[in-house]
Amino acid sequence: MFDTILIANRGEIACRVIRTARRMGLRTVAVYSEADAGARHVRLADEAVLIGPAAARESYLVAENILAAARATGAQAIHPGYGFLSENADFAEACAEAGITFIGPPPAAIRAMGSKSAAKSLMETAGVPLTPGYHGAEQEPDFLATEAARIGYPVLIKAAAGGGGKGMRLVERAEDFASALASCRREAAASFGSDLVLVERYVTRPRHIEIQVFGDAHGNCVHLFERDCSVQRRHQKVLEEAPAPGMDEARRRAMGEAAVAAARAVGYVGAGTVEFIVGNDGRFFFMEMNTRLQVEHPVTEMITGQDLVEWQIRVAAGEPLPLMQDQLSIDGHAIEARIYAEDAGRGFLPSIGRLVHFEAPAEGAHVRLDSGVEQGDDITPHYDPMVAKLIVWDRDRDAALARMGTALKAVRIAGVTTNVAFLGRLIACPSFAGADLDTGLIEREHTALFPPQAPTPRDAVLAAALADLCREQAAAGADPWTRPDNWRATMSVPRRLHYLDGETLHLVAIVAEGPGWRLTVDGVTCLASASLDAAGGMMLDLGGRRLRASVALLGETRHVFLNGDHHILRHHDPLHQDFEDEGEAGGLVAPMPGKIVALLAEVGAKLDKGTPLLVLEAMKMEHTITAPAAGTLREYRFAVGDQVAEGAALVQFEAEA
Repeated sequence: MFDTILIANRGEIACRVIRTARRMGLRTVAVYSEADAGARHVRLADEAVLIGPAAARESYLVAENILAAARATGAQAIHPGYGFLSENADFAEACAEAGITFIGPPPAAIRAMGSKSAAKSLMETAGVPLTPGYHGAEQEPDFLATEAARIGYPVLIKAAAGGGGKGMRLVERAEDFASALASCRREAAASFGSDLVLVERYVTRPRHIEIQVFGDAHGNCVHLFERDCSVQRRHQKVLEEAPAPGMDEARRRAMGEAAVAAARAVGYVGAGTVEFIVGNDGRFFFMEMNTRLQVEHPVTEMITGQDLVEWQIRVAAGEPLPLMQDQLSIDGHAIEARIYAEDAGRGFLPSIGRLVHFEAPAEGAHVRLDSGVEQGDDITPHYDPMVAKLIVWDRDRDAALARMGTALKAVRIAGVTTNVAFLGRLIACPSFAGADLDTGLIEREHTALFPPQAPTPRDAVLAAALADLCREQAAAGADPWTRPDNWRATMSVPRRLHYLDGETLHLVAIVAEGPGWRLTVDGVTCLASASLDAAGGMMLDLGGRRLRASVALLGETRHVFLNGDHHILRHHDPLHQDFEDEGEAGGLVAPMPGKIVALLAEVGAKLDKGTPLLVLEAMKMEHTITAPAAGTLREYRFAVGDQVAEGAALVQFEAEA
């Protein structure tokens, strides 16, 4: 067994590996970029080594720097995590040449499954069911369009060298194929260094079910059952659960045997995931094999009671698998929700900033939180915007759903926009709650998942006001002459606080009374008091009703967490006029820092509303900027390849009068 492991990754997966390694008594070495100098995985590791600038291609993707760090720190093994170099066969070979164990599959297995096209051919030979499609080497656009027509629309264009939803486009009409192909190739080249693609039939209302497999160097190979990962946005998973709802034992056995056959076909060693598309008729087709541990592995750990990272380490050290197939069983049900810094209501646009407030439910036998960040850390534009994975377990799916609902209400984040409220609506929507699952669920449930914003309730306005009053009181101390209560010798004059809820102004009239205040909001008065702790947690007493809340301050913004909901109010001074520059009229601005990768419209052209204008690449994804109305494109402010800052005016656009 090794005594020192280097983790060639960052964020929550690096923290996850460190946790198991520490339990096993192993020393850990982290690597970090300049942007991650203060990151949580750096703080947790026994030692950490700087490997380059912020950009991943200059740090986490530079194999030589990682190997140099391993040699300098005496690490005998490297755990690659997932993403970055985890499925890089050249890196696995370089580790072996350096005398360092790669905690992952053999390079030959990575290469065999690294090309989706080659993997499909191999799986066909192994008797694993395949989705109809074109997986060949010919990449000329007209030829691929002809193949798409032969396969029959709708089709999926997929990057041959990658996964994770990047370099993937659903095409429903022949006339959209060329633009989708070009976009897919750009994203594939940026993510994987290859723009090769394959084209497959899109299975109508498909479920995405994957099988966790494990092999060792002694010829043993098992599966640890399935995960249902059907709920996705932009072809990336949002919720995962195990076991898959509605899975009978016969199909579980058939899919497990097919996955093990796929792993044996490439002489697999270590952890891997065989992904299948399942039609509504129950037929399943091989999609790809990820030759690494996956983001959603905790749900498998929760239902099997096994630590898959420990399995990885032991297998890499030459030990046999800890358990054989007949020793593995399913206990209960687990669900994982991916908490991202993103705005679900704006097309899941990533959000960057500092986590000025981060509360999460207490961990235990039923609740687990895997996170690479803590309160005070930054979500930067350089990497994936995941904040945490929230995993729950219970005796059955209904109990696990209830537990997830409760756990999500305890997640309170301010400083960046998150998808927490969206996840709460998602698990409660009829389709998910009733296990009517497919990869189009979010689109089908759009009305329920993206409701109009409701007005902030009166209790949340009261909580914001009480938080401000408690902070003022604490700052003033015991001196009655400095208390901001508007006390006068002959009377107590009401003071007022103003809060903006979007365009709606709430006025709170305040009169100090006893240990609390008499508060009037929107014509309703109550005697209120509150206690406030250092973390922003509050116990409110509103006319005899007692409520728990949290209020986080970010400048003039008040983030109120109450009854599982997150409300945002802005403290407003009616005597202050804001003269901020709102930008040049007619300029569409960058929603985040990024790089211009395509200009799609012609300057001077008259365009319809929604016409694509340009493509911005940011945080590993492409974002298309479209015309906000019918009008004329007057000017592009940047060229292809230019880096732009958040808020930069991208084009000059003249809307029709």
